[in-house]
Amino acid sequence: MKNRIHEIFENWLDDDGEDFAGVLSVSDASGVIALRTAGLRDHAADLPCVADTSFGIASGTKVFTGLAVCKLIDEGKLDLDAKLWDILPYDLGQIDKNVTIYQLLTHTSGVGDYVDEEAEGFDALMDALYAKYPPKNWTNMGYYLQMVTPLPPKFQPGERWCYSNSGYVLLGLVIEAVSGVAYQQFVQDVIIAPCGLTHTGFYHMDDLPPNTALGYMQNEEGGNWHLNTDKIPVVGGSDGGIYSNAADIDRLWRAIFDGKILSQRMTAEFLKQHVVVDEENGVAESYGLGVYHQNDNGKQFYFALGADSGVGFFTGYFPGTKTVVSAFSNTGFHGASLLFDDLSEVLA
Repeated sequence: MKNRIHEIFENWLDDDGEDFAGVLSVSDASGVIALRTAGLRDHAADLPCVADTSFGIASGTKVFTGLAVCKLIDEGKLDLDAKLWDILPYDLGQIDKNVTIYQLLTHTSGVGDYVDEEAEGFDALMDALYAKYPPKNWTNMGYYLQMVTPLPPKFQPGERWCYSNSGYVLLGLVIEAVSGVAYQQFVQDVIIAPCGLTHTGFYHMDDLPPNTALGYMQNEEGGNWHLNTDKIPVVGGSDGGIYSNAADIDRLWRAIFDGKILSQRMTAEFLKQHVVVDEENGVAESYGLGVYHQNDNGKQFYFALGADSGVGFFTGYFPGTKTVVSAFSNTGFHGASLLFDDLSEVLA
């Protein structure tokens, strides 16, 4: 299997990963099976990406947010059926008063999305957003409210599935309201520290720890790489922006499935297939309470992913083989789904 995984890595890098910079990793309960590094984590200092480099993982953060909410439910401080308006001490503007925690977790709330990935002209919309709300000011969860509450609902709560960054922003505010501490600190206290994730955190982009990858972008015509600092919030929030590395993501998956974060009941709820995202040709993709699940003609695995300017990430856990596959990039990457599909044929 190890040789086949290395072959898949090399074929993907040759065919689809020409500009890839980052880390590709596969591990099982005994340790790392296969690892491939490429490119630079810091262009100016000519520092390469290495096995334990930390990368931004964008929306991979939603796994941490889902776990944090479920932790509060485990502690009896929150309920899946609780209504958002009953919890948050803010005027929530146009957000439907019937939206529940469950609907926010499962992307079925219909809340207007400040990063609407279904909208046409997405890149132009993001440029306009950053011009109005400079990423250097995105330092706390309360700042996001002005971007979310004026938006009209996209649909009635519970009507359908639609990926929502705004929904997970609101969950971060729920965590703060219920726990009494900042979202980032709560995640540190109940997930990062207990799981021994030593290279994971909500790092400030102006003060990154050593061996943390800077994010790089190219314009559409190619050319020189430039930093993504004007396209990424200066500090990550509950919808995205945490940093992590391959070893820590492996530890996180194993902590989830070993019941070290949540009770047995809440672990099952977190992983449960709550809402179907897509189903075609025997492949069913569904969503739990912060994590995806896929059943490919009987081959099952769980996964999370994230993408942003100068950020690319995906990770999957294959329960049959207790195997973790993860890919991190500080240049973003195209064709990542093809890499994951090939690996799943071997690991599922």
